[in-house]
Amino acid sequence: MRITNMLHFSEYHRFYVSRDFALSDLDYKMLAAVYQPMVGAYAVSIYQTLYQQLPSDKIGSSPIDQRRKLFLALDLESGERGRRLFIEQTSKLEAVGLLKTSRRFAAASEDYIYEYTLYAPLSPTEFFRNQHLTLLLRDKVGKYAVFAPRDELILPDHEEVKAASSENLSVPFYDLFQLNTQIVDYELEQAFFQSAASGPSEAKPEVMYKGYQYAEIIMHFPRHSVNREYVERLKYEPEQLATINFVAKKYNLYLTDVCKSLDEEGVFDENGQIVLELLQHKANQVFRSDKKRADDRKRTLAKIAGAAQEVSRPVAQGRPDPDASERTVEMEYYLEVPDLFQGECNQHQYNYILRNEPYTYLLEKIFSKGSVPDGLLDTLAKVDLNYGLSEEVINVLIHYIYVNKRSWSRTSIEFSVTDMLGKQVSTFEQAVQYIREQAKYTERKTTGTRAPRGRRQEAARTGPRQKPAIPVVQNAPGPARQRSEAEREALRKKAQQLDGKL
Repeated sequence: MRITNMLHFSEYHRFYVSRDFALSDLDYKMLAAVYQPMVGAYAVSIYQTLYQQLPSDKIGSSPIDQRRKLFLALDLESGERGRRLFIEQTSKLEAVGLLKTSRRFAAASEDYIYEYTLYAPLSPTEFFRNQHLTLLLRDKVGKYAVFAPRDELILPDHEEVKAASSENLSVPFYDLFQLNTQIVDYELEQAFFQSAASGPSEAKPEVMYKGYQYAEIIMHFPRHSVNREYVERLKYEPEQLATINFVAKKYNLYLTDVCKSLDEEGVFDENGQIVLELLQHKANQVFRSDKKRADDRKRTLAKIAGAAQEVSRPVAQGRPDPDASERTVEMEYYLEVPDLFQGECNQHQYNYILRNEPYTYLLEKIFSKGSVPDGLLDTLAKVDLNYGLSEEVINVLIHYIYVNKRSWSRTSIEFSVTDMLGKQVSTFEQAVQYIREQAKYTERKTTGTRAPRGRRQEAARTGPRQKPAIPVVQNAPGPARQRSEAEREALRKKAQQLDGKL
């Protein structure tokens, strides 16, 4: 728990507990045999005290109460010493993944409310597959003391059936049940929406993703992958999960494509952070190969059916920014809506698209009658991945090319990109200012340098301009003065001296 000001954390502040699970006998055994040696008995007692704030047969959020109730239940003294002890013990629970602490500012009371979100202990199989938790337990109790709870909690498989091949005999859901999807029950859907909105997930301050959730990714990710440890950390790193979802939407990736890209070597650095450049490069390769297959499938179906049929993949949902927020545009930087988007969106919505959506989404709208040309995708992929131009700046550049009917050739685009990079254009506002300056420069170039029509006609009537008159030195009037022989000899010697002959 990161608390910088102890005045913001006291026994007088209010709190509530949220959880979406109930502890089983196996969970209690994991707490006592595995987690308690790592975090200590006092931290486990805090965990169980928080767990008991809700009835054991219910999930959701507990009533809001003062933290003094926790301090009295834990026999903690009021004051800074008790607060620091509570922070120290809850930090251990947070580090091993049993607890998450959040803080919200309540406008009504003008004070903070603390939320303690509990998580169930890992199952024995998941725990002993987690390398850093296993190493922590080894450091606490020793190597051989780790084997004892593992052998006690996990029973071995039968030797007789280990080498035998298996056959899946389970019946899928739709082979046995048929749902009536023709009738829409609005009351049922509204009830589900209200119950979901009032559940504990609504109270969580973390980012609500529209794309792939952590549970979906970890379920399809290979168990024996080298990057498995880093992917497991995504549960506690919403910013990185937002980055993955943004790349997934940008390149229209399926869930399996996301898992394959995360399984590539070098996608995570030594600290477990995503290497965005490499991840985008891998995702772009998948996107281009899928696009090629889709184009081939279109041509084949057109030949067979005699008509072109659009075959498209479902777009991956969600787009949280690398910073997990949706950015707005100030009105002074609004761009006009092109004719192609008239009737589909207003000026506010169009500028919101330019600021927040990936450039591939904008290209699909512009080239809606067919697929986006490969050459254009190659050029913009180079601008994005190699030159490092941001998405919003690329969108403004696409708007500028389309509205001003400029060339879509690689040379023209790279010329504009080079000029933008040289002028340090990196934000949406700077890009809008750049294209406005370019428009003014083009207008001055086409109209400002032309002479007035009357002056041009007058010049045409007078004919070609004559050469300027150069003044010529005329001899002085009167007869030329005759020089004597001595003067001539003196001049001759002077000339020879100047020539270096004397």
